Amino acid sequence: MTAADMGRALRRIAHEILERNKGVEGLVLVGMYTRGVPLAFRLAQAIKEFEGQEVPVGSLDIGPYRDDIPSRGTTFPLRRSHMPVDIDGRKVILVDDVLYTGRSIRAALDALMDFGRPSKVQLVVLVDRGHRELPIRPDYVGRNIPTSRWEEVHVRLVEVDGRDEVVIVRPPEEEGDEE
Repeated sequence: MTAADMGRALRRIAHEILERNKGVEGLVLVGMYTRGVPLAFRLAQAIKEFEGQEVPVGSLDIGPYRDDIPSRGTTFPLRRSHMPVDIDGRKVILVDDVLYTGRSIRAALDALMDFGRPSKVQLVVLVDRGHRELPIRPDYVGRNIPTSRWEEVHVRLVEVDGRDEVVIVRPPEEEGDEE
C-alpha cells in the first residue's frame, strides 16, 4: 500500500465507523502501541473532518498481557497506557496495524478490561494478513493481504518510521519464487 492507499483506506474506515455506530456518540478510539496509536489519531482526525466532532483517543500497551513473551525470549519496552475518558458503557474502537494470529488482540482485550467495561468493542486493522490462531475477526479492514506464514507485513508510518507504506517482506530463500 502506498501513502495514498493508506489515506483512502483510513477515510473509508472512518466513514464505516460513523455509519455502524450512527455518529460519534459514546465512541472512544484506542490505539495499540506502536503503530495502532498514530492510526487511531488519524481516524479521529478523519472523523472530525466528516462530523465536526472530536472522538477521544487512548493508547494501550499490551506488553504485560502477551502470552508469547517467555517463548520468544524477548522483552518489550513498557509504555504507559492512557484512556482519555472512562470507557465504562462506551463503544471502544480498538485500532491495530496488522492482524495475524489474533494473539495481540486477545492481549489487548485483557488490557482493556483493566480500564473498565465497554458496552461494545470493535476492531480496526489496517491490514488483515490471515493465519488466525484465535477466533478473532476485525470489524473494519483497510486491506486484506494474503500472505504465507514465512512472509512479513511491515507497516511504516510517518509518525514512527518517517514514511507511509505497507510492504511484504519475503525471507531471502523465497525471493524470486513465483508461486
